[in-house]
Amino acid sequence: MILSLVKALHIAALILWCAGLVALPLMLGKHRADDNQAEYSRLRMLTHDSYAFIITPAAVVAIAAGTLLIYLRGVFEPWMFAKLVAVGLLVSLHALVGHAVLLMSERRGEYTPPSPVPLTVGGIVTMVIVLLLVLSKPIIPDILPHWLTVPQHRQLPVDETPI
Repeated sequence: MILSLVKALHIAALILWCAGLVALPLMLGKHRADDNQAEYSRLRMLTHDSYAFIITPAAVVAIAAGTLLIYLRGVFEPWMFAKLVAVGLLVSLHALVGHAVLLMSERRGEYTPPSPVPLTVGGIVTMVIVLLLVLSKPIIPDILPHWLTVPQHRQLPVDETPI
């Protein structure tokens, strides 16, 4: 029961976070330096409030619930670590979009927002990679050397074990 609730929370937060990572670059692309003050303020508040009060909390909830799911299900497989790398890319994209939102609010008329195309395409491609990894759970060969995966049965280099 708890596992199902955590999984539902994780999926709902992911949907909201990913939708925001697609929508925010498109909204930032609507900013124009020649907008009147009312239009600029409306769009600026919409992008700022969406990022700060909807998308970022959804990202935190998605990551926290996903981390909890890893431990509840005991999924310590190579495909999961590949997925976590892709999630790290989504977090980087989230930070990049947040930086653009911040610069738009602080430098009105002096800052041209980045093109929404690379941010949106990069986000969608990363989301598809995450989805494919989760749904297919591919068998990824272990690339670690053997000596890192088995105990070496050696003494610690210190006299006493840390407490």
